[in-house]
Amino acid sequence: MNKASSWQLLSAIMRRDLAVALRRRSDVINPLLFVIIVVTLFPLAVGPGPDVLGRIATGVIWVAALLSSLLGSERLFRDDFLDGNLEQLVLSPAPLPFLALGKIIVHWLLSGLPLVILAPLCALLLKLPFEAWGTLMLTLLVGTPMLSAMTAVGAALTVSLGRGGALLSLLLLPLFIPLLIFAAAAVESTLVGTSAYGQVLLLAGLMLLTLTLAPLAVAAAIRVSIN
Repeated sequence: MNKASSWQLLSAIMRRDLAVALRRRSDVINPLLFVIIVVTLFPLAVGPGPDVLGRIATGVIWVAALLSSLLGSERLFRDDFLDGNLEQLVLSPAPLPFLALGKIIVHWLLSGLPLVILAPLCALLLKLPFEAWGTLMLTLLVGTPMLSAMTAVGAALTVSLGRGGALLSLLLLPLFIPLLIFAAAAVESTLVGTSAYGQVLLLAGLMLLTLTLAPLAVAAAIRVSIN
């Protein structure tokens, strides 16, 4: 199969995954509702004071984003595994890591990009100072692709297990810690009046590294699970 047909197969897989996701809208909407509910409940728990809320806003939004990315993530490859489509992908002459990258992109379009769009509303609810909104959205824009890539690796590793949700969380949550630290540090730098360029650049480097290696790891995990 030549390069053009590999792109066509990638495009077909992405269109199919988007169509399936649109038919199961609850899988797309529920993680976003989870983030909004968490962000809405925090002012009730710690009080409406802007000093406290503004200080913890970044951490709350990012932790909610991390946890929401895990909701339903075990189904990322599960349905394809059960109906045999995953075997067809493995047998496809197109590079499996290339096809895995397509699934990661679709997962980000459905879970990461809406979080970036929701970020101003979350920042407003948690009284994050306006000057930090742009940095928060930038960290989510750069960081959420890493969430999708690492979630795909975990989902591929546990795809053959009956109920791998708990194991998936145990595998992935420690890997999210550096992302959480650098994202929070970038917003904090903006709040204290210093440049967040270094932290954002580091996040961008981690994103490129993750998106380069994750499809390879997903492909290897799928082959192991299929075998």
